[in-house]
Amino acid sequence: MTPRISLLIASLHVLLYLVLTIRVVMHRNVHKIGIGTGGDEALSRKVRVHANFVEYVPLGLLLLALLELAAINTALLWTFGIALLVARVLHAIGLGGSAGYSFGRATGALLTFATLLAMAGFGIWRFVIGAMIVA
Repeated sequence: MTPRISLLIASLHVLLYLVLTIRVVMHRNVHKIGIGTGGDEALSRKVRVHANFVEYVPLGLLLLALLELAAINTALLWTFGIALLVARVLHAIGLGGSAGYSFGRATGALLTFATLLAMAGFGIWRFVIGAMIVA
């Protein structure tokens, strides 16, 4: 079985990652900031948006691919993959616009956590069901 759904979802996440990366690089170039953030608040937010993406997305994509390989229902795979992507877009927009509370940041974080939790739950469930069938 080829993990086609997770391949597409991962590819879309890579495109978002590149957008976030380019935002950081362009800001650094325009403001001549090589290392760190140089006290620039806007750059600090862009760096955090990028870093936060890197902190959560790889684990989510790994879980998605493993769930697909474990033959979880395709509707669930699509739901998890799209939810994670929407969550990361919302979070990037929310945190990118303000260091404080924003709808996008809060909703994106909550949706990310909920999606990771649901995927972990289905992974554990799939393991238990598989163990019961083998035993």
